[in-house]
Amino acid sequence: MSKLDVLTPENSQLIFIDQQPQMAFGVQSIDRQVLKNNTVGLAKAGRIFNIPTVITTVETESFSGHTFPELLDVFDDAPLLERTSMNSWDDQKVRDALAEGAKDGRKKIVVSGLWTEVCNLTFALSCMRDTDYEIYMVADASGGTSVEAHKYAMDRMVQAGVVPVTWQQVLLEWQRDWAKRDTYDAVMDLVREHSGAYGMGVDYAYTMVHKAARRGKHKGLVQAPIPAL
Repeated sequence: MSKLDVLTPENSQLIFIDQQPQMAFGVQSIDRQVLKNNTVGLAKAGRIFNIPTVITTVETESFSGHTFPELLDVFDDAPLLERTSMNSWDDQKVRDALAEGAKDGRKKIVVSGLWTEVCNLTFALSCMRDTDYEIYMVADASGGTSVEAHKYAMDRMVQAGVVPVTWQQVLLEWQRDWAKRDTYDAVMDLVREHSGAYGMGVDYAYTMVHKAARRGKHKGLVQAPIPAL
């Protein structure tokens, strides 16, 4: 497998590392609501394309709290692989789960986690040292304890061969071709919900240009303007 090969639904796996509230409290590199939006958007992209997904947590009951419910709602039957080590690669359950997916050639591991400079970094370096997996670090669905902590962790990982990506980049790389109609509508729904200005633009084009029905459940009447006297 080559890093020149784009991400596809057939060559990718997903892992979410410690997307838990106590970890998010310490994040200063990205707005935390944006972080959650992007993380859940990535999760929904994984569901659309049937990407094998690992969710791993650390010290849930004693320190970190429960995984974001919005993330668990996307994968409501996924096992949660609990750990004690900050480095997910230290836990045999995590290694086994990724190895199971890699049997089908899914050696591009897309990573979203907290914190960038600890859990993401150590996982990425250790995984790449021990395997031939490729790591794609989703920079805007991960966060560090400062802008500098996130940046220099990303820099260190890139120097070691990790590929930096963003969540929407991953989504559109998996879609690749708008002629793929089996996922088109779901991708557009996801974009409208989680992609900010891009999603607003899609809503505008659908309703104002293509005259599609408005999204939402609003049933109130539109009252005509009354000119001022």
